[in-house]
Amino acid sequence: MNTKYAIGVDYGTESGRAVLVSLENGKEIADHITPYKHGVIDEKLPESNIKLDYEWALQHPQDYLEVLQQSIPVILEKSGVHPDNIVGLGIDFTACTMLPLDKNREPLSNNPSLKDNPHSWVKLWKHHAAQDEANQINAIAEQRGEHFLQRYGGKISSEWMIAKIWQILNEAPEIYEEADLFVEATDWVISKLTGSLVRNSCTAGYKSIWHKKDGYPSKEFFRALDPRLEDLVDTKLRGEVVSIGTKAGELTEEMAKLIGLNAGMAIAVGNVDAHVSVPAMGVTQPGKLVLTMGTSICALLLGDEEKEVEGMCGVVEDGIIPGFFGYEAGQSAVGDIFAWYVDQAVPEYVERSAVEDGMNIHSCLEKKASDYKPGETGLLALDWWNGNRSVLVDTDLSGMMLGMTLQTKPEEIYRALLESTAFGTRRIIDTFTNNGLEVNEIYVCGGLPHKNKLLMQIYADVSNRVIKIADSFHTPALGAAMFGAVSAGAANGGFDTIHEATKKMARIKEQVIVPIPENVIIYEKLYQEYVLLHDYFGCGENDVMKRLRAIRANAI
Repeated sequence: MNTKYAIGVDYGTESGRAVLVSLENGKEIADHITPYKHGVIDEKLPESNIKLDYEWALQHPQDYLEVLQQSIPVILEKSGVHPDNIVGLGIDFTACTMLPLDKNREPLSNNPSLKDNPHSWVKLWKHHAAQDEANQINAIAEQRGEHFLQRYGGKISSEWMIAKIWQILNEAPEIYEEADLFVEATDWVISKLTGSLVRNSCTAGYKSIWHKKDGYPSKEFFRALDPRLEDLVDTKLRGEVVSIGTKAGELTEEMAKLIGLNAGMAIAVGNVDAHVSVPAMGVTQPGKLVLTMGTSICALLLGDEEKEVEGMCGVVEDGIIPGFFGYEAGQSAVGDIFAWYVDQAVPEYVERSAVEDGMNIHSCLEKKASDYKPGETGLLALDWWNGNRSVLVDTDLSGMMLGMTLQTKPEEIYRALLESTAFGTRRIIDTFTNNGLEVNEIYVCGGLPHKNKLLMQIYADVSNRVIKIADSFHTPALGAAMFGAVSAGAANGGFDTIHEATKKMARIKEQVIVPIPENVIIYEKLYQEYVLLHDYFGCGENDVMKRLRAIRANAI
């Protein structure tokens, strides 16, 4: 039998990864990672002395194209698979990662006369400098009684498209005027592959306040924000919104030569990294919470009906799996918190100990932290080192550690940080269940589940739920490849629906993580203390975190 394959390209925060996948069983045949040459641009613009303000996070659009040009030829060479046997390609992206385009659909940052303006560049998902605009969007929407606000848990995030666009208009009106379109990076990359630009329903729904039945908010709403935004939807957000799982177009001759694939191959519409992971883990029905765990966490759940849930990043019909309402929540920092601690706060003697034991610092701390029982450290932390995404939707919040003494050890702090992120996830789970959405078990994917066993046991104990782990190190790329196969269709060797692709290609490990009853009891007590701190510092009773930010801003 002539096996068919698909390619999934996963665009992360620091790098892009291409994976060649068999359509027979979802097995990953070859993969290759291309680090972004320019990384995350958060201090100054490339080849420039122009410094960026606090909370900025940009990227270079050329880095995305280099992933295709470098990684796809490598996986073809490593696998020996002929392009004739590759039926489709799909991509996923961090979101909202957006950029302004000119009339030729080229990034404004490519224009020599505009490249020194930071607003001409890609704004990465974790660009939080549009918080003032987000606050105004939320206040005006609430004053007007805009119904759409409740679909997003009552707040629009500074990470999302409209807030970022409004920031550009406020701070660089010349860039706003020069921009012909504002688009998600995932849609732009697809346009480079196919020669045509379409907007995907996933990012449009979750990040741009688009609704399958209602469309975008009204002109009256945008005019209430700013008269200059009245025609935003008809002008700079124009373009067809296409459902995920459909075909965006076919690979152009020009791109085919650059990346080594056949011209005319099916290309799926763009998607989001977390969302494509859901079918890749075999989840196609309600009651199963999917956590994509890396630098941050995206939490995804399917439902049979549209409900209004506090602090959700959105509920979108057909947003994840056709036929269901997809709910999204998340945490703005998880792996980033652990990395911050290791990079900035771990004593030198811990690093020496790790080297002597032939381990990296994370593994060393995990091993030491595993010797402690739940509650034994006497520490409790809030997981807001990069703000809070759900359920408070407030990037002005910050991290906190309570209970430290002169006897506190590094591994105890590390464990408390692990626990804090599990408490944040539990808060999201409770919010779902309190609104009538069942969470019976948890599915996890991403780098963290494969690297940190202690973390996964803590999550099982804190949530008191069984956890199943993806049998892939590249789950988003696997999901993207599945959608690539669906875009090709069964007649061309792929699948007609994502449900059919899931039956063949989804993969999870046989081993599951089961809660430890005695740990569950102790963590329930600690979680209740976490909730008290969460509400005290996050719900307005004590805004000291915001006051400290204001003092710092005035001191700079």
